[in-house]
Amino acid sequence: MADELGGVTLHCGDALEVLKALPAGSVQTCVTSPPYYGLRDYNVSGQIGLEPTPAEYVARLVAVFGEVRRVLRDDGTLWLNLGDSYASTGGANLNGNKGNPYSKDVRSASFPDVKPKDLLGIPWMVAFALRADGWYLRQDIVWSKPNPMPESVRDRCTKAHEYLFLLSKKPSYYFDAEAIAEASAQPERAGTVENTFHSPNRAGAGRNDVGRQVLRTGTRNRRSVWTVTPTPFPGAHFAVMPPELVRPCVLAGCPAGGVVLDPFAGSGTTLAVAVEERRRAVGIELNPEYHALIRKRLRGVTPALV
Repeated sequence: MADELGGVTLHCGDALEVLKALPAGSVQTCVTSPPYYGLRDYNVSGQIGLEPTPAEYVARLVAVFGEVRRVLRDDGTLWLNLGDSYASTGGANLNGNKGNPYSKDVRSASFPDVKPKDLLGIPWMVAFALRADGWYLRQDIVWSKPNPMPESVRDRCTKAHEYLFLLSKKPSYYFDAEAIAEASAQPERAGTVENTFHSPNRAGAGRNDVGRQVLRTGTRNRRSVWTVTPTPFPGAHFAVMPPELVRPCVLAGCPAGGVVLDPFAGSGTTLAVAVEERRRAVGIELNPEYHALIRKRLRGVTPALV
């Protein structure tokens, strides 16, 4: 059963099962952050993240995103945020770090190829598995955190980044680069016309053989390192994507009036940003408590003035 909340269709249930019931080609983009591996027990039957091995975790995500690919339009994209996990020093428990509130020992398991203190590389394991399953792995975007969570470690650096992967269903896809362009390093040149020259790819060509005029706009193509401050949402679990991490994904991946999907809706950040940016949205959340939180949150969201 789904709730209709001002342009948002919100489902409470298992992501894989709900996705199977959605029509093919019905959404433009998916922006999501699944539960990280081994970092927290949400105390909900069927949750993802507590699998006995990383391979089983990856397999479950591949299955979910296989259905996401079916639901996407042929020019659709997937923006996937994932954090990593460490093997703890106290045996085979998975734990980011002692003293890190983002991590929690949730169970023990045996990992024949993982040593205590190893970084597991979960984000890349998932990215490569999705690529093998048919997705086009287009980019790894680094989410740089100016105020990372403190860690009581003395034998490595404090972790201050996560990955945001851009994947596509087809080799050609919708991507509005202008919508997320950033300020140029030389804004004073905006509005000027300059001659640029390059050498064509042929033997014997001179450096200035080919020229063209370029209108400087004051912006440049967005870079692949995004500096975004984590922002907790009142009443939500602590693994919350900040709106300003989600917003560029929505703007670049979905035209106004299109549909944004989040199969792991959590506190509803993706859905709220979609509404603010005048997109429709479909959300799926397994935890009834978070489902209620999303309903409350969306009641206070209004589209931004154009």
